[in-house]
Amino acid sequence: MSQAQPAQEASAAAGELLLQVNNIEVVYNDVILVLRGLSLEVPKGRIVALLGANGAGKSTTLKAISGLLKTEEGEVTRGEIRFAGDRIDGIDPHLIVRRGIFQVMEGRRIISDMTSIENLRLGAFTRSDGEVKRDIEMVFEYFPRLKERTGLAGYLSGGEQQMLAIGRALMARPKLILMDEPSMGLSPLLVKEVFSIIRRLNRDLGITILLVEQNARMALSVADYGYVMEQGKVVLDGTASALMDNEDVKEFYLGGHGTERKSFRDIKSYKRRKRWL
Repeated sequence: MSQAQPAQEASAAAGELLLQVNNIEVVYNDVILVLRGLSLEVPKGRIVALLGANGAGKSTTLKAISGLLKTEEGEVTRGEIRFAGDRIDGIDPHLIVRRGIFQVMEGRRIISDMTSIENLRLGAFTRSDGEVKRDIEMVFEYFPRLKERTGLAGYLSGGEQQMLAIGRALMARPKLILMDEPSMGLSPLLVKEVFSIIRRLNRDLGITILLVEQNARMALSVADYGYVMEQGKVVLDGTASALMDNEDVKEFYLGGHGTERKSFRDIKSYKRRKRWL
């Protein structure tokens, strides 16, 4: 039995599963294998962190879930992705948004020559109800700074653009938000502010969040559960508190020993511990 299996059972026991990624492989341009049998689970109403170094396959995992692989000549060639019990791999991105999944892309990806309000309205493009204006006011309650910025979004600071990107996701009334590196390019003070808001959104609105983040300490401080990826697959998973206490996670991602290495394979214990294999 693999190490991941009992851990995933514990994750499932924590609540109703909203997202299940089962043994998927992802190939780009029919040649480049990026994900190599990756599995993870996200319980409803929880925050799950996906950690790993650059090139581990974290962003590819999110794009596989949101259907955006097609825009980069990628595809899921094996396994399946289920959301609320239904299989979603292979369907178009706008249909995935309608089902309740919205991705906050790395680098924000706001429309710079549109105003903040126009960007927020863009997030509600799949909706046909008459409550968009009310939801914009709700976004302003979480991000009051945006209400003061009435000009073009391209003139917002990096932190304000990140807030706008998250606010745009809220406008879709998602059940699950996929967040890709929300701390990228932000000052330490703004990073704390953004992660505080992420925690509030989960607590107040019950939104489930799958969080890709290189700032492992900050990600685990808000997450309930976490997965560590390397070379396209999960090598370790557990509760956030267990990962924070794990000696290898401390060394590789939390700076616990003051020595930075590029791979778990750089330590002798890697092969000795069967869980890594």
